[in-house]
Order: sequence, then structure tokens, then C-alpha cells
Amino acid sequence: MIYWDIFWAFFISNLLGYGGGPSTIPLIQNEVVNQYKWLTLKEFGDLLAMANVLPGPIATKMGGYIGYEIGGVPGLFIALIATIAPSAIAVIILFAFVNRFKKAPQVKWMTKSVQPVIAILLGVLAFQFFLTAFDEIGVLHLLVLGLGSLLLLEKIKVHPALVIVASLFYGGIFLH
Repeated sequence: MIYWDIFWAFFISNLLGYGGGPSTIPLIQNEVVNQYKWLTLKEFGDLLAMANVLPGPIATKMGGYIGYEIGGVPGLFIALIATIAPSAIAVIILFAFVNRFKKAPQVKWMTKSVQPVIAILLGVLAFQFFLTAFDEIGVLHLLVLGLGSLLLLEKIKVHPALVIVASLFYGGIFLH
């Protein structure tokens, strides 16, 4: 039964995750933290941070890790298949229609209308991470990391991966 749960959690998240990683992260979080309770929100946040540091699609990295932790090697493969299957099926089915409908106003409207929903989902996830971080590390470290990241990303224009790595080092030194 656990393998079916792994498959379904990642299949449904990636089936409904229109737009790639940013839209699937809150859906994966809902399944693995809220629905199945395989991870706490803090553990999910830690996994998300590590997955952002590594190259490649974030959903497959998260699926592989969670699948392995919950179901071993078979769980890893089941989670990866469930993560990749919705996109593969959609590409095969929709490939014939891409050129015909890509300029249709309905398709453009549909794409634009999904963006606010994704923004809200990511905002809720960020707020949940903020509350967890506030409880776990305190206001001083939260301000240092938050304002430091904002400064590095927006003013100095440091690559996000480097900011994540720097935050990991900060956490390793000051938050052990």
C-alpha cells in the first residue's frame, strides 16, 4: 500500500503542477507533509533547500529522496516514475496540438490566469517556512538570513544557488 501512496502523492502533485517546479513544490508539500505526514514542515524545508542546491529538476530530486526514505529503492523508482509520468503523457498527447493552438487567446488567457494561483501557493508555503524558522532559529538569525539573502539577491545580484550555499554554511556554523 505504501508504494501506491508514494505513486499517487507524486503523480497527482506533478499532474496538477502546471508550470514546473514552483507550482509543484506546494503540491508536493501538501501531500508529503499534510496528507501522508511523511515529513514535518521543517524537514520539507530542509529538503527543499538541499534540492535547490543540486542541479536538475527539483520535483525529481524531492521525489527520489522522499520515495527512498519512505519505500527504499522501489519507493525511489516509483516516486521518480510518478513525477515524470504526467509530463511525459502530456507531451505525447499535446505535442500534436502545440503548433495549432499556441497563439489561441484561450491558451494565453489560461496561462496568465494560473500565475496568480501559483504565486499564492508559493506565498503560503513561504509563510509556513517563515513561521517554522521563527520558532526554530529565532528572530536574530531569521533577520540575518532573510535580510542578507535579500541584499545578496536584489542589490548585489549574487546567483541564488550561491545564496543557498552561503545560508547552509551560516546554518552549519551558527545553528548547529
